[in-house]
Amino acid sequence: MMIHVFLLLSLCFSDYGFLPVASLGINYGQVGSNLPPPDKVLDLLSSLKITKAKIYDTNPQILTTFANSNVELIVTVENQMLAVVMDPQQALQWVTTHIKPYFPATKITEISVGNEVFTDDDTSLIGYLVPAMVSIHGALVQLGLDKYIHVSTPNSLAILQESFPPSAGSFKSQVSATMSQYLQFLANTGSPFWINAYPYFAYKGAPNNVSLDYVLLNKNPGMVDPYTKLHYDNMLYAQVDAVVYAMFRLGYSGIEVRVSETGWPSKGDPDETGATPANAAVYNRNLLRRQMRNEGTPLRPNTKLEVYLFALFNEDMKPGPTSERNYGLFQPDGTIAYNVGLSALSTTSSTSSSSSSASIFLTSSADKAAKTGYQSLVYWMFVYLLAFQVLLRQH
Repeated sequence: MMIHVFLLLSLCFSDYGFLPVASLGINYGQVGSNLPPPDKVLDLLSSLKITKAKIYDTNPQILTTFANSNVELIVTVENQMLAVVMDPQQALQWVTTHIKPYFPATKITEISVGNEVFTDDDTSLIGYLVPAMVSIHGALVQLGLDKYIHVSTPNSLAILQESFPPSAGSFKSQVSATMSQYLQFLANTGSPFWINAYPYFAYKGAPNNVSLDYVLLNKNPGMVDPYTKLHYDNMLYAQVDAVVYAMFRLGYSGIEVRVSETGWPSKGDPDETGATPANAAVYNRNLLRRQMRNEGTPLRPNTKLEVYLFALFNEDMKPGPTSERNYGLFQPDGTIAYNVGLSALSTTSSTSSSSSSASIFLTSSADKAAKTGYQSLVYWMFVYLLAFQVLLRQH
């Protein structure tokens, strides 16, 4: 009978508990003066049940610390290294030094060759990109790692000439030649097309013309693409599908699109409309709920959209406007930056160390009430069964 009770408890709490989301990752940036060490970050990710993370380099301390954990890592070849790793021998040396010593103990699943190369101020990088990717992939082949580690690169949405409606999606003409080579590489290697998609920027640029509910993934009437008749209830999915259509126009239809960065700043300069803790909480909470449902976009409803949140921490050393330093879900000391539905569940301390753990608690007020009801029901069933056992023993 007690076994049945624990089974019932497991079923109830699995509906409202803290289960990992397979299609959710997070960006672990390190441009800060006071960030916690990698072992504390790993503890935080484990308590959040987040099993995918992306870093913007190949920090050996992180790669060593994350060994034998359940966290899958995307690592990065920095933009300034692209001209070097174009050379196949240099690429082999890079992979031998930065990847091979850590794999497979550290679950490196992908190498990002550069970041937003197509829209970088240094336009010479565009010519380096595909040769660098080919060389890095060739090095993985030589070392027998290509079956485990993909090669791709994150792209800004500024690569699009048109993005609205989604079916009009097209790439800018100045990148189309290299883009075709890049897409051929992805098709040949089975790698995904990554985009950094921020509906926040669209709202910031035209707050009087863009619906806040539409960009925050709140309930709203949405829009219907006049050509495909597909209904979009949020801008993020529309942006993803615009990229899919842009690839269609170049003759590529089977490449998966994933979101390498998306988020919302909790603080900004006076001209950064919408950068508030409330909006950041709503955007990320709504996104997390959709990830829990393994949603796809209207164009690809049966393919769950993989998304990496930006970012784990606020990073005080990032240049640019105030918003750039305030995308984090957490402050550097591990406290929650704003209430996104991440509830601190337990804190343990000792004379030598202390750590806080938090878990994703994806519930609205109604969800919390429902959870309380379930817990109450389970509690009284448990009491009843114990009392029933006592009566059986007495008789």
